[in-house]
Order: sequence, then C-alpha cells, then structure tokens
Amino acid sequence: MEEILLPLFPLEVVLLPEEPLPLHIFEDRYKQMIGECLRAQAAGSSHQEFGVVLAKGNEMHTVGCSARIVNLTRKYEDGKMDILSIGKRRFEILLTNEEKPYLRAAVEFFDDDGPDTPPEDEASRAIELFSKLIRRLRRAADMPVHLTRPYRYLSFRLAASLPLDLDFKQQLLTVRNEPDRLHLMVQTLESLLAELDRVQNAREKAGGNGNIHKKIE
Repeated sequence: MEEILLPLFPLEVVLLPEEPLPLHIFEDRYKQMIGECLRAQAAGSSHQEFGVVLAKGNEMHTVGCSARIVNLTRKYEDGKMDILSIGKRRFEILLTNEEKPYLRAAVEFFDDDGPDTPPEDEASRAIELFSKLIRRLRRAADMPVHLTRPYRYLSFRLAASLPLDLDFKQQLLTVRNEPDRLHLMVQTLESLLAELDRVQNAREKAGGNGNIHKKIE
C-alpha cells in the first residue's frame, strides 16, 4: 500500500472522488502548496495531488480525499489564485509533518474492499429517488437526469450533486463498500423526499401564506 507525504488542505468541506471543487487560494502557505502542485503538474511529476480533509474548529478528520488541479482559472497580481480541482483517491492519515508552512501527512490510500458497482436493482432504485428529488428541488418536473454507465461509485456521484450534511458525506467517504454506501444514500434520499412532503403539506395547511419555514439538512 502506497505511502507518501501528501500536502493537506484542511477545509470545512468533504470532497468525494470525482467531485469538482473550485477553490480561491489566498493564504501564503496554500499559495505555496498549490504552486508546487502546479509545477509538479507541468513537469509531469507524480506528486501533483493535495489532500482535502474535513476540519471543524480544532478537530481534523483522518480520512480525506486527494484532489488534482484541473485548471488554473485565474491568477491575481498578488499571487492569489482561483483553481478548479477534482476529487481523486481516498486516504487515511497515518501521521502528520509540519516541516513546511503547510501541513503534510504520511497517508495510506485505500479503495473499496469489494466491487465498486452496486447491483442493478439497487442502482435503479437510487437513481429513481435521486431523479425525483432533483426535479422537486429545482421545480422542474420534466428535467432530464442522466447518469452514464457503468455505475462505478454511484453513491459518490449522487451525493456530490446534493447539498448534504457534512457529517453524512464524511461517513460515505469512510465506507469501503459500494452497496453499503448506496444503501445509506437511498435512506437519505427517502428521508429528504419525505421532508419535502412534510414541508409542502404544512404550507398547504397554512394556506400558502409563507409563515412556515423548514430547512432540509
């Protein structure tokens, strides 16, 4: 199992594999970190990735996802940058290193213990619920929802498209079995749809006067 010193970017964000992540880089230490990743990319080096880990207050989780820069979308005169990155590989932090201005860690990358595609019936159920939820959230009953095959990491693909609770996304990141992850996603999709039903029913009972406010988390 591969171990490297991976640059870390602690954020109040959970990044999933293949999920796009736009970032505005303004702190000097992270300008240095991203600059080194960009130089490695230009040189064709294998050390192009940085790790995104969920951090809240003084707590930093030990499981994260590496990111690779897709595009440097803007560079400012003072060295600030706007970049577009994408989630790549999950990892677990073994130990941290503070020799540079930014944090680095010895990590162990990991993948699923079993198949990364779910059974067809489970995939169909999840996609049906996801499509229904997206259409209701965007109030577009006829909006097409396309998910291409193969359904590799389907749970991550669905979760990346929704404003889900960070703790739930972190839980998904740590589960090493796609059928188990998809089961969690189905439960969450069903819960969100039920919550939308409750909100709609409450508004209808209130006469649609806007006095009832409900937040879906």
